[in-house]
Amino acid sequence: MFSSLMPQRREFFDLLAAHSDRVVAGANATLRLVNGLGGSSAEVETLVKEVDLNEKSADQIKSDLISLLHKSFTTPINRDQIHTLTIDLDNVLNTLQDVANAVGMYHIHDSTSESRELASLSSDACMRLNRAVIALADKKRTKETIDLCNEIDQIESKADKVLKKAITKLFQNGGDVWTAMKMREFYYLQEKVLDYCEEAAKTIEEIIIENS
Repeated sequence: MFSSLMPQRREFFDLLAAHSDRVVAGANATLRLVNGLGGSSAEVETLVKEVDLNEKSADQIKSDLISLLHKSFTTPINRDQIHTLTIDLDNVLNTLQDVANAVGMYHIHDSTSESRELASLSSDACMRLNRAVIALADKKRTKETIDLCNEIDQIESKADKVLKKAITKLFQNGGDVWTAMKMREFYYLQEKVLDYCEEAAKTIEEIIIENS
């Protein structure tokens, strides 16, 4: 009986890794979507669906992990921290989905250099987040995990600067106000992905500190 309440340590980390895999896939699809704006509308639609599919897949993983938390007598790390990291990953992917859906909602037909840079930074941060989640399972990789979290923080700081430059540029030359407003919201959504990546990285750092 008790064995069913005590899952192997790997089960939690495998689910977290699978969740972060979906985050990377969603970020890469969003990057291709933003870089491909101005091209085939069919390709845009396909990539939006790809992001949606990754979000739905991640929701199932999140559900499985939370269910495992509820039925488990012990956990390899603090159960609240496992839950927090799961929600952090969920927030990243939900916001990537918001970015993808905003393309159609705001009728964005062309990308800008700033939107492409923000999408690239998001993809880089999500890749590092995935690597940090995977490394979290091995205490021998603590330094690697912390370094990855620091890199995510640096990427987020760079995204802040890109966002400020993008917003300034929008209202600099007296262009169409509606276009400026919708692009501002689009940029903010893109930068929000990085904010959630940073939150997840901070959660990972807290887990390491508490378990060191």
